[in-house]
Formats: sequence, structure tokens, C-alpha cells
Amino acid sequence: MADAETLAVYDSRAADYADLPMTETQVRALDRFLDGLAPPARILDLGCGPGIHAARMAAAGHVVTGIDASPGFVAAARARGVDARLGTFDDLSESAAYDAAWASFSLLHAPRADMPRHLAALRRALKPGGRLFLGLKTGTGEGRDALGRFYTFYAEDELRALLDAAGFRIDRTETGAEAGLAGSVDPFILVEARADG
Repeated sequence: MADAETLAVYDSRAADYADLPMTETQVRALDRFLDGLAPPARILDLGCGPGIHAARMAAAGHVVTGIDASPGFVAAARARGVDARLGTFDDLSESAAYDAAWASFSLLHAPRADMPRHLAALRRALKPGGRLFLGLKTGTGEGRDALGRFYTFYAEDELRALLDAAGFRIDRTETGAEAGLAGSVDPFILVEARADG
């Protein structure tokens, strides 16, 4: 179940998010992700937001499906021409349907106890050898930011263990820190992994 307060923030700020430019880190990560995919790959954008990343994937010749729990974000993504549908992480039910999945700072809104289930659903949705991009904030515990959004923070070793248990092999990680919509500068980790099999 999606966090109601987090969704309310995103719905009320959907236009702000839709106007945000991609950071250099985001552009570099997305370019690297796309470099390893021959079009037309089938890509899932889980937590697609206003469709900024998904639109770039589609422009590169890929077939992209976006899922987001915010009606405002789904509307913004569709306005960009993205095939986006309203749904939560638990609505991911496909099996071996995607060549790759992009989960950029979306799964951090799920409670820690739910992460194994969501990673297992992603693994199931990917074809064998399918690629996963995962962006999360690092740290410990769970909590809300200044805007009221719920976050779960992960240490790298904990994340590696979760991905391994779900059947993913990590190819690359990158860490850094950037400012978000709430104004705070937070540490993050970007993970590129493959579905074993």
C-alpha cells in the first residue's frame, strides 16, 4: 500500500517535478543504462514520476511502460507521451516481460519490510539477464523529510544482501550526494544489476 502522505505531496507538486531538469548524475546514469540496451528493448519505469526518464528512453527507440501511484504524475507522464498507468509497487505482476527495469528513487518510499517482496517482483518481471537500475538514499532507519514524504534509507551492504537474495548480480555501484525538492543534500547509491538466470 502506497503511503498516503507521500502521494499527497507528489500530487500537489506534480507540476514542480515535471519542470525539474535532470541533474548531471541522472543524465549520466540514464545514458549508461541505455547504452547497454539495443532498441527496441522493453523497459519498465517503476515509479515513473512525471515521465522525464521514460520519455528519454522512448525517444531512444525503446518500448517503455511507466507505473506510478500518483495520479498527478501519471497524468504528467501521459502528457509527455509515456505509456503510464496508475499502480503501486504491488501491482507489478508480469513475468519475464521486460528487458530492463528502471527504479530511480522510487522504492525508497516503501517500508523496509516490503523491499524483499518488491525486489522479487522486479526479478520475476525481468527476462533472464535483464538489467535493473536502482537509486536509493543511503543511511539507516526510516522517516519523513521536510515535505512529509516517507523514506527508507539503506546501507550498501544491506542493499547488496537484499539484491543477492532476490536473484540479482550487481555490476556497478556509484555513491554521491545531491539536493532534492525538500532542499536537503542527501547521500545516495545508484546500482546497476542483472537478473541471474
